[in-house]
Amino acid sequence: MSRIAPSAWLIDASIYVFRAWHSLPDEFSDADGHPVNAVHGFARFLLELLEHQRPKHIAVAFDVALEHSFRNAIYPAYKANRDPAPESLKRQFEQCMALTRGLGLTTLADPRYEADDLIGSSVHRLREHGLRSIIISADKDLSQLLDSADEQWDYARNQRWGHAEVKVRYGVHPHQMADFLGLAGDAADNIPGVPGIGSKTAAALLAHFDNLDALLQRVEEVPFLRLRGAAQMAQRLRDHGAQALLSRRLATIACDAPLPDDFALAQRRAHTAELADLLDQLRFGPMTRRRINALGG
Repeated sequence: MSRIAPSAWLIDASIYVFRAWHSLPDEFSDADGHPVNAVHGFARFLLELLEHQRPKHIAVAFDVALEHSFRNAIYPAYKANRDPAPESLKRQFEQCMALTRGLGLTTLADPRYEADDLIGSSVHRLREHGLRSIIISADKDLSQLLDSADEQWDYARNQRWGHAEVKVRYGVHPHQMADFLGLAGDAADNIPGVPGIGSKTAAALLAHFDNLDALLQRVEEVPFLRLRGAAQMAQRLRDHGAQALLSRRLATIACDAPLPDDFALAQRRAHTAELADLLDQLRFGPMTRRRINALGG
């Protein structure tokens, strides 16, 4: 039997911070009276993961490039459909980052690169050193990173899938995911794709042509495919080919984002000396403090 490579856990933090922000009442406040419901909810998720998995290698990625990532320079309308985060939520993001640092977890954030890019860069760095990655996120974009040994885990739904299962979930293989989004677009990120081409059609086209470049080069073959409206589809591809390529560029995760100097192999470290003061500031209760202490540090 082949030996399973050691695992590194890479957390897409923003989704869990947002989930706590929306699901918990703002009855929690810090020592200055500011709401910390998102911080408390995020802490519950994080402590549960640490208790159950006891990871030796773990990194937590945060989105701070919300309005000025390198993608906004390419396409100013990128994520323009999202409302700006309120100041209270921005403050709590900072507190969540302080908490992960205090717990000795490698914390990733960059003003130009999104959490997806920081995770992608981590996956490639860790893979070079023989570690497989378990990506904690429900975001389908991240499935493009999966190699044969990697996994993705939608923690809230307790659904896990690997490289082979991506095709079952989305109709395309991991290496086709960016092409898939280039064609179908992604409303959540305001990526336009090609008008009139949805996910099923995009998957069918990639099943035949394998990649977007081949599809655009051989667009004259499209009318002869056994697809409904194939002739009109070919015309849309002719008219919006450049937009498809732009959309693919926006959907492609960068794997060369800068990682912190102390990243190493994202080893979990001891709790920092500042953690106790931070817990006081966040007004964490005795039960949460006991859980943190039990994790060691």
